[in-house]
Amino acid sequence: MEFKGVIPPVITPHHDDGAIDKDGLAVMIDFLIDNGVHGLIVGGTTGEYYAQSHDERIALFGLTHELVRQRCPLIAGIAAIRTADCIDYGLAAKAAGCDAILVSSPYYAVPTQLELANHALQIDRAVNLPIMLYNYPHRTGTLMQDEFFDRVGASHNVRAIKESSGDINQLHLLAREYPHIDLFCGMDDQALEFFAWGAKGWVCGGGNCLPREHVALYEACVINNDFVRGRQIMAALLPFMRILEQSGKFIQSIKHACRLQGLPSGPVRQPLRELTKEQKRELNTVLSTLRATLLKLGVEPTGAAQ
Repeated sequence: MEFKGVIPPVITPHHDDGAIDKDGLAVMIDFLIDNGVHGLIVGGTTGEYYAQSHDERIALFGLTHELVRQRCPLIAGIAAIRTADCIDYGLAAKAAGCDAILVSSPYYAVPTQLELANHALQIDRAVNLPIMLYNYPHRTGTLMQDEFFDRVGASHNVRAIKESSGDINQLHLLAREYPHIDLFCGMDDQALEFFAWGAKGWVCGGGNCLPREHVALYEACVINNDFVRGRQIMAALLPFMRILEQSGKFIQSIKHACRLQGLPSGPVRQPLRELTKEQKRELNTVLSTLRATLLKLGVEPTGAAQ
């Protein structure tokens, strides 16, 4: 498979009692594919994998693959603390029919770069699927660095990286020194900078609620090489991106924005809590302004769910 384009890590819709809303997940997947995304991730951070049981995670791989019906590539997040558990999830994703796996640093363990490389390569050898690396040190505690990339970059399965450190030096390092690993933006408020440095796509939580708007920025920068229009679109998106990346309410904000679109997002799972009324009002205002500004630029807004 080829990693490219706008790839939202799909949210996991919940019923009011916290149970997974399987019908809601079907609605989300149809909505995203109908609105032009190029791939999906199941079991990502935005999908609240950390709040799911082992059996729920395994079941979601199969259910999501069934619902996608091969209309776009499906990547499975397999993050866990133990290498053996990552392999277990990876093999389950492969058995379910997922096209690739998302491999991050094991959180809490804080391995050295050699230990981290051994972790990733053990998963690679056991699962043998295309890999998108996921560098998110603020959540895992470990930054992927040169030594790690030197060791894992030789594997033909290591195809791409979702870079979410927020460090602009990391973006420069990957673009200059590791061009054979396809670069994907994983820090929503830096999307324009990533595209300027040749990123092939965007793994965007906000793409759950505004897929067309995210695709519009991707097409302006990557397909049409029109960075004047890209700056205009990014300027309109940026207040929303700042709320996502800087408010500490990333998943809650995305689920609320989905709800405004008529999508069945449901509540977040504990220990997270819903947005306050004030936070919802702020987000509503930001999204209304965003849509009005993009409409003036000729960007067709994402419609309500059917």
